[in-house]
Amino acid sequence: MKKYRAISTEKLQTFIKSKTGKVIDIRPIAAYNGWRLQDESRGGHIPKAKSIPLKWTRYMDWVEVLEEKNIRKGEPVVVYGYDDKNTRSMAKKLLDLGYADVGVYDGFLSEWSANEDLPLDRLERYQQLVYPEWIKQLIDGEIPQEYNSEDYVICHSHYGYIEDYERGHIPGAIALNTNWLESTETWNRRTPKELRERLESLGIRHDTTVVVYGRFSAPVYDEERFPGKSAGHLGAMRSAAILLYAGVEDVRILNGGITSWEDAGYELSTDNADPRSVDDFGAKIPGRPELMIDTPQAKEYLSADDAELVSVRSWGEFIGKRSGYHYIEKKGRIPGAVFGNCGSDAYHMENYRNFDHTMREHQEVAEKWIEEGLTPDKKLAFYCGTGWRGSEAFWNAYLMGWPNVAVYDGGWYEWSSDSQNPIEVGEPKLELR
Repeated sequence: MKKYRAISTEKLQTFIKSKTGKVIDIRPIAAYNGWRLQDESRGGHIPKAKSIPLKWTRYMDWVEVLEEKNIRKGEPVVVYGYDDKNTRSMAKKLLDLGYADVGVYDGFLSEWSANEDLPLDRLERYQQLVYPEWIKQLIDGEIPQEYNSEDYVICHSHYGYIEDYERGHIPGAIALNTNWLESTETWNRRTPKELRERLESLGIRHDTTVVVYGRFSAPVYDEERFPGKSAGHLGAMRSAAILLYAGVEDVRILNGGITSWEDAGYELSTDNADPRSVDDFGAKIPGRPELMIDTPQAKEYLSADDAELVSVRSWGEFIGKRSGYHYIEKKGRIPGAVFGNCGSDAYHMENYRNFDHTMREHQEVAEKWIEEGLTPDKKLAFYCGTGWRGSEAFWNAYLMGWPNVAVYDGGWYEWSSDSQNPIEVGEPKLELR
């Protein structure tokens, strides 16, 4: 019978330095990102560890995650978590799958996180990516970690389909129609005046904590724009980016959307919550104008050595095989744009998400970007067709703490609508950097 072996802190340090094999963090993703879920003195994860929460093993396709993260059966693996029961449970599952060299480390709470001389990595702005229990504490009147605001608003994002909100939402959440924040003619952000009026009507000031989420299986009213597709949580990313641009200082996203809330065992409400309007947003709009750029600035990015325009689209869209949208006629790409690879089509972001819809491990996203020459020292503007996928990629970079990131608001829709703008099709020629 195969057995796992116990690993000490010293041996784990040596194992990490050897650069052979993988370390697996089986705690919830929130803990991996930086939240202190067991009152540990420091939050975060052991450097180079891969995030594979134990709860994922409930899904049939979790084994594919091991392959995606390049965790090979022929290499040694060390597993750690919050408690030895769960750690050993994962170790046994790996042994059953054919992993021959599995170690378990039980000292994360008592030794690693407690020792400031031992390194921990975390998502730079993990506080802006919240988890269900954090919201539950907020609703119950408790003071959750990393919260010091005097008021909050929870927003259930939908795209012109109030029935999605009415079928069930987080208790106390108000409905947020994405059309209130972006124009239904250009799909760009609305004017500062329009944004001010809408935010004030929703009870949102510049210093209000705003938590945004959506439903991944949400139907939409506009079958032309999103034919039979989900527009809920992706729309929440778009809304969150515009809120940040407008000047809301504390915008947070529920990692995994409403799916994570239900998965945590919390109930939904069908009682409509009416927003309490405020008299004044309290600050100039936009408060963060640098977070959204338009076509003239996009052209400047294309010609600058220290900037990149990032196409967060599918490969078929990028090479001009399809436009990606029924309402966008022209196909192709913006010459000089870097491929940001959203995934399979215009309605999914699987290269930026885990299979449970939570955000993909941030190092994995960063590694792919860096391979394409997208580095944190550059100015980066993300775009797609009409800003939704670009906003999600923007949030990945923003949460990682990359300092000069923005959304090219007009995207392919605006660029391709002007016949004076150049367009490329076909596979791009390989250029030496």
